[in-house]
Amino acid sequence: MKTSALIALAAAGLSAPALAAQEGEACTFLCMPELKIEPTLTFDNLGSRARVEVDGVVERTQIETVFELIFALGVPTEIPRVGLTLEVIFVPFATTSEHPFTGATAAELGRDDIRDNAVELEFELNLDLVDSDQTGGWLSSHFDIVDKFSPGELPSSSSVYTHKLDFEWDTALHLFNWLPEGNWLRNAEAELSIDYLATGLPRTGDLIGDERFLDDASPWSLSLVLVLPLAPLDP
Repeated sequence: MKTSALIALAAAGLSAPALAAQEGEACTFLCMPELKIEPTLTFDNLGSRARVEVDGVVERTQIETVFELIFALGVPTEIPRVGLTLEVIFVPFATTSEHPFTGATAAELGRDDIRDNAVELEFELNLDLVDSDQTGGWLSSHFDIVDKFSPGELPSSSSVYTHKLDFEWDTALHLFNWLPEGNWLRNAEAELSIDYLATGLPRTGDLIGDERFLDDASPWSLSLVLVLPLAPLDP
């Protein structure tokens, strides 16, 4: 699944310049897509962290730090300040003690751990709040309504992967705006993203494995993102 998704994204992004040339860079409703790679450091369980009970012991969930690698295909539209984005997300260094599909444990396989590199998908509706033209090219900001397709986290989940509703506010600093037009690095961005995951998280009383949640799981997370264009290199 991961390989197929990445190949599809890469093909779409690399074909964009040719399509634009054929069509004279004109677009009807959907415009020329842009493919970007986004190394991301995410901090989960922010805000009020839930208490969980394990074997009679009550603990508070900790802030989790996760490194993610994101391939994002952005599609501008002819509607002012509205765009679409498809993201393929995976965590290259995550591990687990039990294989989520076969049930085999790391000990049974003679390993210390098992790579937990499941792929997640996000389908976003992007609404521009501040355009870079309004800030001399230095800052931009947008609000996203996201359909997040990721591993189920509820005891009632009837699918391994489930859809979740996410709200996201991204603000980007265009670090190299001072470089001349046409320089690839000029299009790099450092982005701060604040997420509110509205559905799909454990609630008070839910039993997940050996953990019973005494509070609702925190829906808040914060991400630090480096955005680098892949195709076209000079969007």
